[in-house]
Amino acid sequence: MYLLRRQTQNQPDDSLFREAKVTELRAALGPLSGRRLKYCTDGCLRRYLEARNWNVDKAKKMLEETLKWRSTYKPEEIRWDEVAHEGETGKVSRANFHDRLGRPVLILRPGMQNTTSAEDNIKHFVYLLENGILNLSEGQEQMSWLIDFTGFAMSTNLSIKTARDIIHILQNHYPERLAIAFLYNPPRIFQAFWKAVKYFLDPKTAQKVKFVYPNNKESLELMKSLFDVDNLPSEFGGKATLKYDHEEFS
Repeated sequence: MYLLRRQTQNQPDDSLFREAKVTELRAALGPLSGRRLKYCTDGCLRRYLEARNWNVDKAKKMLEETLKWRSTYKPEEIRWDEVAHEGETGKVSRANFHDRLGRPVLILRPGMQNTTSAEDNIKHFVYLLENGILNLSEGQEQMSWLIDFTGFAMSTNLSIKTARDIIHILQNHYPERLAIAFLYNPPRIFQAFWKAVKYFLDPKTAQKVKFVYPNNKESLELMKSLFDVDNLPSEFGGKATLKYDHEEFS
C-alpha cells in the first residue's frame, strides 16, 4: 500500500510534481534574455515537459531546438501581406467561434488548396498558428481544429512532404497546442494519404485526431460534446453557415 501511495503521489498530474519539474527545467536552461525569456513562460515549459512525459533532459533538448528554430525562421515576424495569397480560398482560417471549453478553432479545408509552393503553404500555416496563440484567452494554451473535406482530391491536396514538414513543426515547435482535431467525413480516397501521413505522427498527436462520420452516432456525440451545433457550420453537421470573406479576414 505504501508503494502504491508513493507512486500515486509522484504521478505527473500532481501539481507539486509539475511545478518542481518546471523549476528544474528553468534552472537547466540557464539565464535567458530578450525573445527567449519572453517565450519561455511557465506555461511554455509545462507544454514541453508534457510533450516529453515530464523528462527534464528531453524537454530541455526539445525546447532548445525550438528556440534555435525560432531564431532562424522568425515566425513572430511573418506578416499577413506575405502570406495573404495563400489564404484567398479560405483553406485555413480562424473561426469566429470557440469550442465549449473556450478554445479558439482553426478550420482547415484541404479541398480549397490553391497553391503549390511548399514554403508559402508552411509559412501561411505557421502565421495562423502564431495568430491563434496570440488570441488565446488568459490561461488557455490550446486550440481545436475542424477539417472539412468538401472538394477534396488527391490531385489538389498538399504533398506528403509538405504535410510531413507541417507535422514536424507542429509537434516539435508547438507541442501541446493542439487539443483535438476533427476530420469530418473524409472520403475513401483520403485513406491512402492518411496512412502515409500517420506514420509521421507521434502517439500523443495521433490520439488527438478524431474521425467523424454523419452516420456514426458515437463520433457525432463526441463532436457535439465540444461544439455548440448552433455555432458549428453545416459542413460539420451544425446549423451555422461557413462563410469566408478574404478581405474581411485580412
